[in-house]
Amino acid sequence: MKPSEAIKPISYLKAHASEMIRDIAENQKTVIITHNGEAKVVVQDIHSYEQLQASLALLKILALSARDLEDNKTEPVELAFLDIRRKIKANRST
Repeated sequence: MKPSEAIKPISYLKAHASEMIRDIAENQKTVIITHNGEAKVVVQDIHSYEQLQASLALLKILALSARDLEDNKTEPVELAFLDIRRKIKANRST
């Protein structure tokens, strides 16, 4: 879909809501809804929304990891696994 086709006024949404929802869901589209000429909301199918949320979560993890590297908050993998094994062993004995 061309960006110019993905922008609709709220009046269009009101008049064609059912048709728009079906088209958005079936074709995994994203539509920008305007009100008084200004972009106000984004309407998106649930699958695309879930993918976007998953991507954002991965990017956040990556950013946190990069920050930990910069702040020297890391340890060798051998020590990390040793610590995990100790915790597992401690939980089994409780």
